[in-house]
Amino acid sequence: MADLRALFSSNNPSEYDTVEAFTDRQHQWAVVAAALGEHLQHVARPGFDVEDLESPRSNLLMFHGVGGAGKSTLLRKIEAALTTAEDRPAQWGEPAWTQRLLPIRIDLSRSAQAGSDYERVVLTIRLALAGGLGRTLPSFDVALRNYWETVHPGEPLDEYIRRTGIAGKVTNLLPSQLQAGVGELAAALQLPGLVGSAAGQLTSALVTALRERQERAQALAGAARTAALLEATPDLEALSYYPHLLAWDLSRLPVKKTVTPVVLLDTFEDTADRHRDLERLLQRLVWLMPNVFFVLAGRSRLQWADPALHGQLDWTGPTAWPGLSTNRSVPAPRTDAPTGRQHLIGDLSAEDCETHLAQRLTIEGRPLIDAGTRAAITRRSHGLPLHLDLAVSRFLEIRRTGRTPVAADFDCSFPALLARTLSDLTAEERHLLRSVSLLDAWDLELATRAAGRTQQAPARRLTERPLISENPYALWPYHLHRAIRTAVREDTHSEDRWTDADWQQGATRALAALGEQWTAATTLGPSRLLLVACLRQGLRLARDHNLADLGWLTDAAYAYTDDSIWEPLTLPADTDGAPDTLADALAELLTAITRRQHEHRQRTVERLTEVLDSGLLSTEAIELALYYRAKAYKDLGQGAAARAGMRQVADADGRLAPKARRGLANLARLAGDFPTALAAVPTLGWHGRHHRVLGDIRWSQADTAAAVAAFEAGRAEAEQHDAAGERAMMQVRLALAVSFAEPDRADNELALAHQLLDGLDQRSNALLAQVVTLIKDAGTMGVSDRAQGLQAEIEAAGLPFLHRYVELALAFHHAVRGEDQGLTATITRLRALTASGDFAYFADIAHFMAGLPLPAASTTRWLDGEQPTRARWAGLVTTRRIHGGRTR
Repeated sequence: MADLRALFSSNNPSEYDTVEAFTDRQHQWAVVAAALGEHLQHVARPGFDVEDLESPRSNLLMFHGVGGAGKSTLLRKIEAALTTAEDRPAQWGEPAWTQRLLPIRIDLSRSAQAGSDYERVVLTIRLALAGGLGRTLPSFDVALRNYWETVHPGEPLDEYIRRTGIAGKVTNLLPSQLQAGVGELAAALQLPGLVGSAAGQLTSALVTALRERQERAQALAGAARTAALLEATPDLEALSYYPHLLAWDLSRLPVKKTVTPVVLLDTFEDTADRHRDLERLLQRLVWLMPNVFFVLAGRSRLQWADPALHGQLDWTGPTAWPGLSTNRSVPAPRTDAPTGRQHLIGDLSAEDCETHLAQRLTIEGRPLIDAGTRAAITRRSHGLPLHLDLAVSRFLEIRRTGRTPVAADFDCSFPALLARTLSDLTAEERHLLRSVSLLDAWDLELATRAAGRTQQAPARRLTERPLISENPYALWPYHLHRAIRTAVREDTHSEDRWTDADWQQGATRALAALGEQWTAATTLGPSRLLLVACLRQGLRLARDHNLADLGWLTDAAYAYTDDSIWEPLTLPADTDGAPDTLADALAELLTAITRRQHEHRQRTVERLTEVLDSGLLSTEAIELALYYRAKAYKDLGQGAAARAGMRQVADADGRLAPKARRGLANLARLAGDFPTALAAVPTLGWHGRHHRVLGDIRWSQADTAAAVAAFEAGRAEAEQHDAAGERAMMQVRLALAVSFAEPDRADNELALAHQLLDGLDQRSNALLAQVVTLIKDAGTMGVSDRAQGLQAEIEAAGLPFLHRYVELALAFHHAVRGEDQGLTATITRLRALTASGDFAYFADIAHFMAGLPLPAASTTRWLDGEQPTRARWAGLVTTRRIHGGRTR
């Protein structure tokens, strides 16, 4: 169909071809009516055979589009229109058919798992037929009864139906019809004693009668595959083929009882899973019931015509599903012929936007809109069809001036889009709309507070508008369509548009509302998900609007760093260099702390130094920056700078003082001053992670039992505080402690460590876990090669302190194997790596493992002296040799 607007936009309409881009629900009804009419004609032809399983299928229609586009509403309207003429909109007109139809709408969003969901679909269809026909469907009913008694022993079907809420008024009809079917079959088989028997006996009798070609049995259940289906084990797989029997029963109905079911499957996207289990069963349902018409609605195109799905679904490819082929000119309902079976509703994907724009205006089959301009329009539209429509109009307007439109011409929003959006909103709703446009996502309470209101009713009414999308599983379920959100924020034409001061006040309210929600939730218990979400939105608001009151954001920043999980905050990039506002500084501080898991620690030092030098941070935020810069110095092996930073934070006696004291204790350990480090442990407590510090001290002494006890206690304490990050760190260190002494146990501890690290952004601990694997495997082939690869990863990560751990693992490996040359080279590298004094005791441990004397007096202060420590490390080497079958 031609695009009339484009047709009348030029004095030379034949210069280019136009395609209409957008239509209303009347067109979609026309599509349904045409497809349904074709289906009714097809099944009425003399050659139609319900048992033909090879012919292509065209008994379905697919509406697809983004959430909130009105797909469910459309299906409900279709259901109503097919039920009674009174519920059919007048503009849709009278349908051409006269056959009796039975619409059956099923909402797949209630899905739980493939088996129970498919069972619900089949029962819903049969229940609808029970109410619509008022009679038995013998072959299907006997199969269903046998399945039910096998899969749901002792559970009456009517109670199950009532409990699950599958049907309303017809709840009791199906069980009674199944019982009537038993009597009908028993009479046909001349076996009245089977009426009260178990379903299996009746099924066996029917199979025998069908095999013997008894006329009365074949009249009731004579499909060619009935006997084979009844003989199959009555499980989900068999149930998925029973619709073939149902289709056969429907085809044998008396003329006066003939009915064509129209099954409407809503929210088809909820069938999606990695293996397409439920989708495969539903496709089987459609294929095996060619006399039933199906209307599907979901967020994605139906891919059944894609040959690439062969093996995942039973019937695939354009031959099987000619109407679903993706090789169509434009993937939209506005240009599909009525016989097409895929129709887009609402927003488009980026790919579909591109295709639309490419084929909306053409010259001799080539797109009139160039690729760069199409990409710009697509990016700004966020898939909103109306935006695309307006962009095409703008393209033609610019072209009429004699200038060729370019991509920059479309870096804008359209007042007409916003005007249509606002036209039917009340003043209160328009105020709320502008308030929530400041937020990425929101709930009723957040929207109400951001708008400065006390009643949630206006926010609730706004959520019922089609411009608001809902994800009930999200933390904040509502969000404004991105194209509309951009138009609202860029509005300079509306009579009641906000001034700059209005936007500043709105941002202040929104920031406060986020803080109130996080603070209130924290009193009930920590919520990491809410914390990160509030930080993301709050930091963006503060930066975009240069807000000065960042009180709760600083508290949230401390809470975010406390557990070392490091979810990405995805803050907007600061392209102007050094921060120049309070919000910029806090955002850059958190970005630097978070990004240290993915950047070289030297870059972390540089970023934190820059934000400290800006002079914009509050006293508490300065403490945060100093502490994490000191940690980065430690990881870089710059002990003096790390100690100075930790001492500065500890002396300030602020919130991070316990962690800074832990840092000083760790630095004392790294320097080999174990008594000093041990003396600090009782002063640290939970906030200073006392068990972690103690465990690190003990494993360094080769005191495995004490180290394991400390790390296990630390892991338990972390679990008590619901600190997932600390729990993972404790588990990695526990695996480290046992890896020298008990390699078999280390396997199990490492498995748990990897499980706990999954989903956490702890790069250093993930790499340390790889070191533990080397220690666990010490004495076996391939350790040296794996160590070399791990060293490269550590170098790339900017975590040089871990090089010493790898070399210690290699020292243990060479000592176990008695490889003196390799051990000498490893000790040489260790001495070079620990020349600054930090980790120098690693070189001492390497000598202990090999039974070698120290080349000079050591500065390390062991807890119980050098000789006992030497004996313990040597003992671990001897034990590993015995474990690996090596002796020396």
